[in-house]
Amino acid sequence: MSCVHYKFSSKLNYDTVTFDGLHISLCDLKRQIMGREKLKAADCDLQITNAQTKEEYTDDNALIPKNSSVIVRRIPIGGVKATSKTYVISRTEPVSGTSKAVCKNTISHFFLHTALNSKQCSLLLIFQTLT
Repeated sequence: MSCVHYKFSSKLNYDTVTFDGLHISLCDLKRQIMGREKLKAADCDLQITNAQTKEEYTDDNALIPKNSSVIVRRIPIGGVKATSKTYVISRTEPVSGTSKAVCKNTISHFFLHTALNSKQCSLLLIFQTLT
């Protein structure tokens, strides 16, 4: 029996996939890792990188030698999507004072528009009025 050691980039320890032969194809390795980790092929794809050489395996027919160590990353099927939200920050009051005050005020407005909930919004408003 031959094996390939793999770990997800966020984990500390390696797990092992066993197979017969001297090599395993990238497609078979992905299939075995997804089965062991209970991942669905419809949800994500796996990015496999050689842990020693940092070479990324991209061809599904690529052969990975036995006793190799690889780093695995989950990626969305369609790749990374750009966010559809656009934030426009406008200032209605005239600009006066130092550029430091303008920068601080702009940052406060940005965080105000991107706050996750009303409690954070309230805290930011209080902070802005205090400074």
